[in-house]
Amino acid sequence: MFFASDNAGIAHPAIMEALTRANTGYAMPYGADAIMDEVRAQIRDIFEAPEAAVYLVATGTAANSLALATYCQPYQTVFCSPVAHIHEDECNAPEFYSGGAKLTLVGDAPKMTPEALKAAIEGEETRGVHGPQRGPLSITQVTERGTVYSVAEIKALSEIAKSYGLPVHLDGARFANALEALGCTPAEMTWKSGVDVVSFGGTKNGCMGVEAVIFFDPEKAWEFELRRKRGAHLFSKHRYLSAQMQAYLQDDLWRDNARKANANCARLTAGLRDAGVTFLHDPQANIIFCAFPRASHQRLHDAGALYYVWSGSLEGDDPDELLEARLVCDWSISDEEIDRFIDLVKPA
Repeated sequence: MFFASDNAGIAHPAIMEALTRANTGYAMPYGADAIMDEVRAQIRDIFEAPEAAVYLVATGTAANSLALATYCQPYQTVFCSPVAHIHEDECNAPEFYSGGAKLTLVGDAPKMTPEALKAAIEGEETRGVHGPQRGPLSITQVTERGTVYSVAEIKALSEIAKSYGLPVHLDGARFANALEALGCTPAEMTWKSGVDVVSFGGTKNGCMGVEAVIFFDPEKAWEFELRRKRGAHLFSKHRYLSAQMQAYLQDDLWRDNARKANANCARLTAGLRDAGVTFLHDPQANIIFCAFPRASHQRLHDAGALYYVWSGSLEGDDPDELLEARLVCDWSISDEEIDRFIDLVKPA
């Protein structure tokens, strides 16, 4: 019963088979391998973006940080949600790779609103040389609280950013989960909605370790290449990144895995609702934030369940006190694990 993170599940067998196939003979290094040529064509086709510049890195932190650094000067600020992945989970890497650019947190909710974004943008460039200058907008999709921006919401935020001449970055570590939740196309969720660059995640959705960075306007491509190399994220044996991404895209594996993860989350959500669990946010993809009694948490931990207790302590005198939990489903969790978890949550 592992619900701690979709980072922790196994790599899909098709990914491992692709790595084995790639592990023969010789291949040109640094992204000049033949598999990468196919990956570029696949991604351009999927995103309906024939001119897009496509690059691979091994981690989401590198993808987000290098992409943002390409669009952000050291004296600028990145506008993002208070629970954006780049703020909560990346140890100031965007600030580091951009040479010191700061983050401006927009609003007080998991999803930004156009009104809050406009106010945050207007609040900068008010002190001349003494304050940060306006920089990119970064949208986390799926949000770190398990909610999803609609296509209309992304468009509305992008329109605000573009009205100030600011570029838009989409952190798509769970891109496929959001896409399946919305039922739209990759193009509709990105460049057709005003997104300039996207981190297209693979690691959380069945890959061993690979993320794509996609620039819909190739003007920034060369700068990104330089930053990737200077930042020590250009793989020499790049074919092992390429092979993962090729298999991930082949026959819509990326979408199939996301459908499974989202379906697993829906099954878990339904069971928890029946058990009377309180939800902190409406689960829309593969992440749940909820609260249930300490006694249930203790039963689950005694049975070996792994997940994050988000607030409160397992130790305490009141068995009925509600403790918050974060539960994340990946594609490989079985129905049996989900149902056993639900049974243990129910009052004894």
